[in-house]
Amino acid sequence: MGAPLEPDDETLADWTARAAAFVRAQLAALAHLPAADVDDVSALVESFREGLPEQGVGLEELLARLDPAVRKSFTTPGPGYLAFIPGGGLPSSALGTYIAASVNRYVGVAQAAPALAQIEATTVRWLAESMGYPLDATGVLTTGGSLSTLTAIVAARGARLGEDFGRGVIYTSEQTHASLAKALRVAGFRRDQLRTLPVDSRFRLVPAALEAAIEADRSRGLTPFLLNVNAGTTNTGAVDPIPALSRVARDAGLWVHADAAYGGFFRWVDEALVPGLELVDSITLDPHKGLFLPYGTGCVLVRDGGALRRAFESDADYLRDVASAGEATDFTDLSPELSRAFRGLALWLPLMLHGVAAFRDALAEKLELARYFAARLRQDERFELLDEPQLSVVAFRLRGQDDHANAALLRRVNARGRVFLSSTRVQGRHAIRVCVLCFRTHRDRLDDALEALRQEARPS
Repeated sequence: MGAPLEPDDETLADWTARAAAFVRAQLAALAHLPAADVDDVSALVESFREGLPEQGVGLEELLARLDPAVRKSFTTPGPGYLAFIPGGGLPSSALGTYIAASVNRYVGVAQAAPALAQIEATTVRWLAESMGYPLDATGVLTTGGSLSTLTAIVAARGARLGEDFGRGVIYTSEQTHASLAKALRVAGFRRDQLRTLPVDSRFRLVPAALEAAIEADRSRGLTPFLLNVNAGTTNTGAVDPIPALSRVARDAGLWVHADAAYGGFFRWVDEALVPGLELVDSITLDPHKGLFLPYGTGCVLVRDGGALRRAFESDADYLRDVASAGEATDFTDLSPELSRAFRGLALWLPLMLHGVAAFRDALAEKLELARYFAARLRQDERFELLDEPQLSVVAFRLRGQDDHANAALLRRVNARGRVFLSSTRVQGRHAIRVCVLCFRTHRDRLDDALEALRQEARPS
C-alpha cells in the first residue's frame, strides 16, 4: 500500500526533512553543475513515460529518480545561466510557495481569507507605488508576463473600444516580445490590427514613426487605441523613450501599456534607467525576473483600477455570500482567473525577510556586471557590440563574420559548460547575447564567459 493521503506527524516530518535535504543538495550543486546539460537524455526521458501507479512509491525512491531529471536541464538558477532572461529561484520565495500551498487557503475573494488577501493586495500596492503609480491604482499577481499583458489588453479594449473593436489598431516596435502578438490574438484582435514600427540605432521605438502611423490609420477610418512601449527588450535590453511616446499617445487618446516584465525593477536602482512608467496606463512586471523569484509570479498594474474591474468583474450567484464591499479586493474581479494560487506570500515573504535594499543592491550589481562585460568585450577587436547596455543585456557578434560563424562560436562556448549564452536576430543578423540577472551570478562567472569567448573565437 502507498502512503495515506493524510500523513501522521512523524511521516510529514520525515517527508519535509527529506524534501528539504533534496533542495539543499540541489542548491549546493549549482555552482559546479554545467550551466546547461541536456545531452544523452533520451533514456532518462523515456523512464518517465510510465503508467499511472495503482500503489504508491516511497518518497526516497521518487527523489532519487527526480535528481537526474533536475540536473539534466538548463541550470536556470545557477550562476552561469546567462541566456534568455534568467529566473533566480530565491529560496525564501520557494518557502513562501510551500507554506501557501500547504495551508491552501483561497484568496480569490477577500472574505474567504481576509488577512491573506490583504497580504497579496499589499504586495501589489508596493509594486505600484515603486513604479510611481497613485494610491488608487490597482493590479493583480499573475502567472507571468504573458497573462499580465493579456489582462492589460482586455482592460484597454474595454476602456477605449467597448464591444466593437474590429477597427481598433495597436502600435508597438519591431523589438517587442512575441507575447504581445499572442495576447492580442487571444483577446480577439486580427493580425492586421497590429502595427510594428521601426526603431532607432539603439533599438528604441521612434516617436515620429508612431505619430505618422496614427495619422495614417485615422485617415483610413480606423481607431488607434493602444500603444505598447518596451521597458527593457529581450533582444538587447532597449528602453523606449516612454515620456515622449506617452505624450504622442495621450494627445491621440491611446491607452499606453508598458512591457516592463524584465526591466521595470531596475527603477528601484535608478528611476532614470526606466523613465516614464508613472505616465502609462498599465504595466507588466515579472517578479520572477527582476526580483529573482521562482518562475510563476508576474504582475499587472493598472492606473485606473475601475477599468480593470469593469473588464473582469462577474456576477455569480454562488459568490453572493462572499462578495466584498468597501476597500477589500476580490482578485476574481481583476483577472481572468477564478481559482488561483495564493501568490502573494511568495513575494511578501522575501521582501519582508530580506528588505528592499537587498534587492536594490543585487540589481545594481547586475547592471555593473553587464557594463563590465561590455567594456571587456569592447577591448577585443574581434567582437562588435550591437549597443551599449541600457540595462543588463549585452548583444554582440563576431566582427565581419557571417551568421554561421557566430552560431558556431555560441555552440563552442556553451559546450564548455561553465556558462550558457543564447542568441537572437537583430536587424536580420545573428547576434549572441548575455543577460545578467541571476542573483547568484558574480564577476567570476562573467570572466569565465569572456575567457571562453576569447579562446573559442581564435582562428583554428
